[in-house]
This record gives sequence, C-alpha cells and structure tokens, in this order.
Amino acid sequence: MEETSWLAELLANHYVRGLAVGLLIAFAFWVRSVIKVRTLHGDIRKLRGHLQTKFEIESTENERRKEELNQLRQERDNLRNMIQVLNQKPGKQEIRQAQVYQKAAEIMFEKSPGFAPVWQITLREAEEEMRNAEKGLIPFFKRITSSSPAAAPAAEQKMPQHGKHRLELDDPANL
Repeated sequence: MEETSWLAELLANHYVRGLAVGLLIAFAFWVRSVIKVRTLHGDIRKLRGHLQTKFEIESTENERRKEELNQLRQERDNLRNMIQVLNQKPGKQEIRQAQVYQKAAEIMFEKSPGFAPVWQITLREAEEEMRNAEKGLIPFFKRITSSSPAAAPAAEQKMPQHGKHRLELDDPANL
C-alpha cells in the first residue's frame, strides 16, 4: 500500500498536477500540429502540381507566341521586299507621262518631215549614254551635271523669251 500512498501523495502535489496538465495540453498541441503538417504537405503537393501545370501551359503559350513573332517578322520582311519591288515599278503617273511623250513624238513625226531622222539619232545616242552610265563608264557626276541648272543658261540662250517671240511648231523654218 505504500506504493499507492506514494502515487496518491504525488498526485496530491499541486506542482505535479500542473505539470501533468501542461504535458497533456502540450501533447494535444503536438498531435494537432502533426495533423496540420500532414494537411500542409498535401496542400504543397497540390500546389506543386498546379504550378507545374501552369508552367506547362505558359511554356506552350510562349512557344506559340515565338512562332507567331517569327511569322510576323517573315511577313514584315516579305512586305519590305514587295515595297521595294513596287517602288521600282513605274506608277500610273509615269506611265501616263510616257504615253503623252510617245503621242507627242508621233505628232512631231507627222508634222515635221525632218524631225524623224534627227529624233532617231538623238534617241540612239541617249540610250547608248544611259547604257554606259549604267555600266559605270560615265561618271555619276556627269549624269547629274548634264541635267543640272548650270546647263539651263545655255539652253535659255537658244530659246526665245516668253512674250517676245512665239515658236511655231508648224513652221519648218523654226526647226
């Protein structure tokens, strides 16, 4: 019986009772924290799965965007090439002007009998000069200076002043 009295005496002590109640509460908190840790680990696994799925979706979206960007760059380059080609083609204004010049030359052939041979010779010389210029035989500056304002005073001396004389194209003496 001594053992029961020792146990009863120990349980009667306020310090031991407080310690037992404290340990019981600590054990309850520990069990609760173990359960909470398990649920948190489950949540972490779910979140990792969601994160991995999100990265896969973003990765495919980024690949699609890169492909679209490359396609847009290729379209841009194609459009630039088309613009360069279209800039080299004559426009409606240039074609119309060439047609007007052609019609004027035809009228001059009909009205002026001496115009045709001179025109043909001059046209051949101009074509030959342009071919040489394209080949690089005639310097670039010579092409520019032949149509520059410096050549204009010489041409003005040959042309009559406006208002003083009128050049009649029908009169063969003026040619």
